[in-house]
Amino acid sequence: MVAFWVLMAGLLAGVAPTLESVEDNASANLPPAASDSMKARDLIRAELPGQDAIPAIVVVRGEGDGAGAQAEEAVARISSALSGDARPEQVTGVISTATTPGAAAELVSEDRDTQLVIVPMTGSASDESFQDAVGEVRALAADRAGPAEVAVTGPAGIATDTVKVFSSGDKVMLLATILLVLFILLAIYRSPLMALVPLLAVGVAMRVAETTGALLAEAGLITVSSQTASIMTVLLFGVGTDYALIITARYREALLDEPDRPRAMRVAVRRTAESVLASASTIVLAMFALLAAVSPALRGFGPYLALGVAVMALVAFTFLPALILLLGKGVFWPGGVDKAAARSRGAGVWRRVAALVARAPVRVASVVIALLVAMSAGLLGYQESFNTLSGFRTATESERGQRLVQEEFGPGESAPSTVVVRAGEDLRTTTVPADVTAALAGADDVSRVDERPRFSEDGRTAFHEVVLDHDPYSSEALDAVGPLAKTARAATEAAGVQDATVLVGGETAQTADIRSALDRDTLIIVILVLVIVTAVLVLLLRSLLAPLYLVATLILSFLATLGATTFFTLTVLGDEGLGNRVTAYIFVFLVALGVDYNIFIMSRFKQELRTSPPAQAIGAALTRTGGVVSSAGLILAATFAVLMTQPIRELFQFGFAMAFGILLDTFVIRPLLVPALVRLLGDHALWPTRPAALREPSVPMRPAGRAVPDAASGRLLRAFTWIAVIEACTWAGLLIGMYFKYVPETTELGVRVFGALHGAAFVVYVLLTLLVALRLKWRLGRTTLLALLAAVPPFATVAFEIWARRTGRLPGPGAVGAAPDSPDMV
Repeated sequence: MVAFWVLMAGLLAGVAPTLESVEDNASANLPPAASDSMKARDLIRAELPGQDAIPAIVVVRGEGDGAGAQAEEAVARISSALSGDARPEQVTGVISTATTPGAAAELVSEDRDTQLVIVPMTGSASDESFQDAVGEVRALAADRAGPAEVAVTGPAGIATDTVKVFSSGDKVMLLATILLVLFILLAIYRSPLMALVPLLAVGVAMRVAETTGALLAEAGLITVSSQTASIMTVLLFGVGTDYALIITARYREALLDEPDRPRAMRVAVRRTAESVLASASTIVLAMFALLAAVSPALRGFGPYLALGVAVMALVAFTFLPALILLLGKGVFWPGGVDKAAARSRGAGVWRRVAALVARAPVRVASVVIALLVAMSAGLLGYQESFNTLSGFRTATESERGQRLVQEEFGPGESAPSTVVVRAGEDLRTTTVPADVTAALAGADDVSRVDERPRFSEDGRTAFHEVVLDHDPYSSEALDAVGPLAKTARAATEAAGVQDATVLVGGETAQTADIRSALDRDTLIIVILVLVIVTAVLVLLLRSLLAPLYLVATLILSFLATLGATTFFTLTVLGDEGLGNRVTAYIFVFLVALGVDYNIFIMSRFKQELRTSPPAQAIGAALTRTGGVVSSAGLILAATFAVLMTQPIRELFQFGFAMAFGILLDTFVIRPLLVPALVRLLGDHALWPTRPAALREPSVPMRPAGRAVPDAASGRLLRAFTWIAVIEACTWAGLLIGMYFKYVPETTELGVRVFGALHGAAFVVYVLLTLLVALRLKWRLGRTTLLALLAAVPPFATVAFEIWARRTGRLPGPGAVGAAPDSPDMV
């Protein structure tokens, strides 16, 4: 088994591209493709040739006496350098007062001390060659500026700085994570070899997940961004060490009664299989719930992380136990097997916590709930930020240039908007352009409007450049996009054109569409994740009541965490708002990971009920799981806290929230609130299951490990068979629909209908596989085989997609915009 995983990791590394080479950092910052701002962008690029370039904006400000002349001379030198043979090949032109004197009104500040040089650049902002070209532009500008102050900003500069800021912290984060986890594991295990085993398992899982993800991204099946890769690192370290702690803790416990190490390991894996599989399934399904999102930032986030967690769970069940057994008794050196087994009995502190909950469950629950509500009060100051530059926790040239533009030209000049009016007739022969210009100029929140709109070649589309009097990324500017479109539409209709299409493009419009999509997605994701978590708890605990109060504790934990994060980052640190995706990320991860600790304690509670009444069972569950779960929570929180070392606001806020929330779950909710609620509910804690129904018979009916057939098992097997048939049928329908869509190019209705049915059947099949395996006590090999059978239809569908793409029947995946751009400034 160890050789298999090492070979797998090596083979995949040999054939897969590097993850960095397939990362897509552009689409994550774009709104949905069907949004109005993206339609406007496509029209601008289609009707105004050359507008697909990404502009770099060189800001030149003179100093002291004669600042205006100084700036003008510097602009002339910079324009000459960027127009000459030594310029980077990505530079397609230069727009400045030296090359285009007629544009002086837009390129020179009122006091004439500051000027702009627009440098359109071709290529993708995620390519290293493009970033190098921006570096060359910066070097040329700085060299020719003389005594004048110069900074390169604009979409090209911002995108380049974003990549640099992300990449600068990756190696530091990985090293810090490894050292931190190793230190905590040494403190927990007191054995060097045992501390290294989880890290080796995480390393293998990470390598397999990264290379597999790179292959899938290269094929265009998933997208991976730098941010997703960073979160994958800490997630695998946290989840992987959690699973290792759970399995090794049961292994040490099993060694008390079973001196034979292979048999003890089998007992440990069997007794932890239910809880670890439920944990991994919850996280994987929660990640797949992100596919319901329409915003690329959330939609592309889930599949790669789901892949990583699934691989980590497989490694934990196979590679980890095999490696521990191969290392023999030396894995417990220097303390030895006996001391390691003795520590599994539970520490005294958790016995005292269990006694406290048993004595005063009402007071414990009341105090904890009051504390969570008080933390939630921080939400009164909640607000979001959509400004990428303000999210950098390190100085960048693009941020300095942006600040200069806003100071000298006005807040909206750094990113003008474009109002697009498209009609069925030549607009140049009508009064529509003039009427729209006049209406826009008189609208609220508008600083200026270009008096001469640009037209498409056929004259049916007019492009009006509009500068708002707000910061382009402020909530006031985002709120102004809708009224701007309504004003233009009203002016068009008043001029007698009834069927015109009116769209708003540009940075502000795209950000407004991102905000709308995220608002919609967050609501959908919250509902889906709660349904998934509830369903997994129902299947695991065979209870209808327990999932309800456990999910309620998760919601309280999320609200308290978000309130504390808002207070700390906005009030204490002075951030202008939470990153626009942070709230959704916190909810998905905190609920999916926080439920793990509920799963571990409630699963153990259910096992203890076989031999003890509820009051003793919850005390024993808390005592036995206290040490391992608190250690797992501490490691998981520490790994997420490493994200706070990143110079990105979103990652810092997300890392703080996850560390805080996991510690809250680990040391407050799981050991105090959940046991108190169980203690209060008594025999009804797992309703409708009664404790008596879980009692083990004094004489076993069958040899251990053999399933007991009953009516419920028969119904379960029939359901399993039927869903397998349904999955096969819906897959066949999906393939037929794909054929008719991609080959004769008819309709995609069949693909949508059968795709949705097949997706639902696939999820149900996997869940039923796990349920049947647990019910009938299948071995891991048989369970894995049947679970993998469910993956055959999706992979066959993927193969069909690749075939259709390579044969030209389906367009290949293309980058939808390399970076946030402002084509109107070119």
